[in-house]
Amino acid sequence: MGGRRWLVWVTAVAVLGGCGATGSGPGGDDLDGLRQQAREALTRYDKAVLDAGGAPTFVPVGELTGQLGDWEPANGDNNKQALLAGRVFPATALPTAGQATGKVVWENGRTQPVPLLSAEEALAQLRATGGGHCDCVPLEATAARLTTVRIPTTRGPATAPAWEYTLNGTAVRLTRIAVAPSIVVTPPPWDDDHPHGGLAIESATGTTTSRRLTVVFTGSPGLGSEPCGADYSAEAVESGSGVVVIVIEHPHAADGACGDVGARRSATVDLAQPLAERAVLEVQQGMPVALTITG
Repeated sequence: MGGRRWLVWVTAVAVLGGCGATGSGPGGDDLDGLRQQAREALTRYDKAVLDAGGAPTFVPVGELTGQLGDWEPANGDNNKQALLAGRVFPATALPTAGQATGKVVWENGRTQPVPLLSAEEALAQLRATGGGHCDCVPLEATAARLTTVRIPTTRGPATAPAWEYTLNGTAVRLTRIAVAPSIVVTPPPWDDDHPHGGLAIESATGTTTSRRLTVVFTGSPGLGSEPCGADYSAEAVESGSGVVVIVIEHPHAADGACGDVGARRSATVDLAQPLAERAVLEVQQGMPVALTITG
């Protein structure tokens, strides 16, 4: 049980078990090692915060590029590879925003003015984050219009300014967040010198004034009282800018052959200080996760 990683989502009831800590993280990861990994992730994130001005309020989570529609069968493979590689170029001069700032709007009504990129600057960011070379025909952006898209952030879902691009030879349109600059935390290299143990959380729920967080992740479908099951607890490593949540697995004591099907599970963690404006990070790569603010 200890060596498994959950591969597939299935529907299940999320349960937090009450077992005591075993002294190791999921998959037999050393808990002290995970704490050190979390501290290193916070060091990287704190530096990114300082580099972006020191007090970020708009930190998008996940991809900043979106796709509207499906690639046509005739050119779908080529276009998919071109987009993954970041090979998207303007076919003509693309517009500027026509204004210096836009506005991010959260579901609770909170707003934040943000500086805007031109359509060509946003496209250049898309290229910079792509995989580079591919044996494919580049995509050509023939037009762009300023619009808004809904995106998860470290403060909950928000509507943010974005460019929508028309592409040559396809009905698919691309979107790219038009905010400059937003915080982007670069994951550390995936190699033997940078271990990435632990179980990554996928989202969190809490309030800015509370010290309690509930996190969601993929774990065992069964409880720790069942063969191949597990219960879960969590602890937090904190800084002034972020909180890394470590999920601790308490597996069923009996050994046996178990499948790799996972389920949606949750755990609750108490923080040393209220969450306030801090981001919640997963432990494997130290990346921010989507946060839902409940009050």
